[in-house]
Amino acid sequence: MKDNIFSLPDYPCKEDMWDKIKKEHRPIVCYGMGNGADKLLLRLAQYGVEISDFFASDGFVRGHNFHGKRVLSFSEICEKYDDFVILLSFASSRDEVLDLLASINSNYVLYIPDMPVAGEEYFDRQFYNENYNEILLAYNSLADNRSKEIYSYVINYKLSGKMEFLDLAFCSLREMYGILPCDRIENVIDAGAYNGDTLREMKAYFPKLKSAIAIEPDARNFKKLGKYIEAESDVSIDSINAAVWSENGTGNFFGSGNRNSTITATASFEHRDADVSLVAIDKVAGEKTDYIKFDVEGAELEGLEGSSKVISLERPSLLVSAYHRSRDIFYLVNYLAKRYPDYKLYLRRLRCVPAWELNILAVSD
Repeated sequence: MKDNIFSLPDYPCKEDMWDKIKKEHRPIVCYGMGNGADKLLLRLAQYGVEISDFFASDGFVRGHNFHGKRVLSFSEICEKYDDFVILLSFASSRDEVLDLLASINSNYVLYIPDMPVAGEEYFDRQFYNENYNEILLAYNSLADNRSKEIYSYVINYKLSGKMEFLDLAFCSLREMYGILPCDRIENVIDAGAYNGDTLREMKAYFPKLKSAIAIEPDARNFKKLGKYIEAESDVSIDSINAAVWSENGTGNFFGSGNRNSTITATASFEHRDADVSLVAIDKVAGEKTDYIKFDVEGAELEGLEGSSKVISLERPSLLVSAYHRSRDIFYLVNYLAKRYPDYKLYLRRLRCVPAWELNILAVSD
């Protein structure tokens, strides 16, 4: 990274995190197990890199095995190896976990690989070099310096895997909502409503909120959402058990009962195949829409395409997740800038690892 805090990594990029790991002679240990570790192992195999051991936080080791190796505690790792490299294989937004990772990062070599939630593309040096012009175009389309700063830090993180950049690229929930015209938002659409958590946020930040359409494809999540709606008395909420798409229809859905439920098969190793209804927001929106949130696990582009009439006619504010696919951070920005040139585009990210919770906020003049 250059001295200018808004600088993108040098172009062409000559080395990324994966190149450095391939050259490592020290033992490489994986912090975490489960689906994230499975996906990481597949990626490392492409570089001929093997994991020496797996470990969990002290107090969470139960004597179990993972990929034929006994899971160690961090204390055991430190006793076994004089020098080693750590790869993180899980995501978290919990402050206590992030503080622990910061402590580990200050004392050991820690990489946090950028793993796509959806799709097969990895944001490595080849991807960066091939898409540099589009990446730069998106950077220049952002409306304020803070957005450009966050964008720059996230891109630097994706190539380096270093936590230092993530620590510089987050804001509070209040700062993120502060970009929106909160006092003018009355009717919303929550695409990817999960269990109602973001509806609760909207209620807290939109003082005039009257009605919502909550769209959620996963059956278990939709059941939880229904319980929240039953208990909600201040806001009128209509719920739709479907996945947001560019048009109405039926699609193949991979549900996991958590935030990673998706209609993209590559998003998780734990998904269960099922059919689901697909809906275009243009076909289900009410008479007036002031705000649309898109957090649809890799289908954000299709969701936007299915909302083009509502956006063009009613000019709602938008929040669009930009982290599920490797190209989302620039492709979605460029799509919005070209399609709706009178919108101002901002980028904000909530605190977590890896570079998830990255959102484009689009506000009409």
